[in-house]
Amino acid sequence: QVQLVESGGGLVQSGGSLRLSCAASESSRSIIHMGWYRQLPGKQREPVASISSAGGTSYADNVKGRFTISTDKNTVYLQMNSLSPEDTAVYYCYRLSWGAGTDWGQGTQVTVSS
Repeated sequence: QVQLVESGGGLVQSGGSLRLSCAASESSRSIIHMGWYRQLPGKQREPVASISSAGGTSYADNVKGRFTISTDKNTVYLQMNSLSPEDTAVYYCYRLSWGAGTDWGQGTQVTVSS
């Protein structure tokens, strides 16, 4: 089973930026899309951004224009700008592949102070 390892979370002031990374332990030729979800305190996990194998991207409305998703080989990135306290959450990366279903990372905490 593939392992997804996230990094880049931390504490940042409101208006600041962070870049999350998610490295997969192995490559796959059957990836449908990869992306990020987040779970705010006391709430359900929600989608943030995704990128398809063809390079198409999708963003949640509340992060459009502030977050950018990209990939490089086996790694998916999430560049987060203009962060606000409402972005405080645990961020999880995932990879959806044909025949293998969805793999998840362990999560990385992002805390934005006001």
